[in-house]
Amino acid sequence: MFLRKHQSVIGLLYLCLMVACSRPATGPAAQATPSPPTIKPKTSVNFVSVRISNVQVAAGGSGEATVSVEVQDGYHVNANPATDPWLKPTEVIAQAGDGLTVGYVKYPTAIKKKFGFSDKELSVYEGEVGVKVLLKAEKTIAKGPHKVSAKLNIQACDNEVCYAPGTLELSIPVIVN
Repeated sequence: MFLRKHQSVIGLLYLCLMVACSRPATGPAAQATPSPPTIKPKTSVNFVSVRISNVQVAAGGSGEATVSVEVQDGYHVNANPATDPWLKPTEVIAQAGDGLTVGYVKYPTAIKKKFGFSDKELSVYEGEVGVKVLLKAEKTIAKGPHKVSAKLNIQACDNEVCYAPGTLELSIPVIVN
């Protein structure tokens, strides 16, 4: 008899309990379980940074941009050209467009160094190295700021291993006078 009389109240309590249990937890108790850390695999781009200063170019003229690659202490990157075909060279690839073309890309002189993972000396870059990019402006190019899209392909190594090659997207700022 009791159940029949209070059946609607019990049903309402049961419904409230179900709704409360189906909501995500909030508050301090919900924050007590940390999410698993995101582990990013180490690739070559983890060991370098890039700096590019503005290059001034007159319409119909040319100017040289410097892509400064800073390699972290304790690491090196393969030179261009790389010592062996299976090593990925440091490479700047600039895209022509917006009235600007690429004349050349010139790499610095490599240093020769012996590492434990190789039987011979390798051609590498360490510290800060500058890659020169000659940009040519068409005579009809609009004056003012422009950008040249580029990529830096790189493979970094320490004294024991080489890391997966990586690519950084770059933008070379150009001011046309």
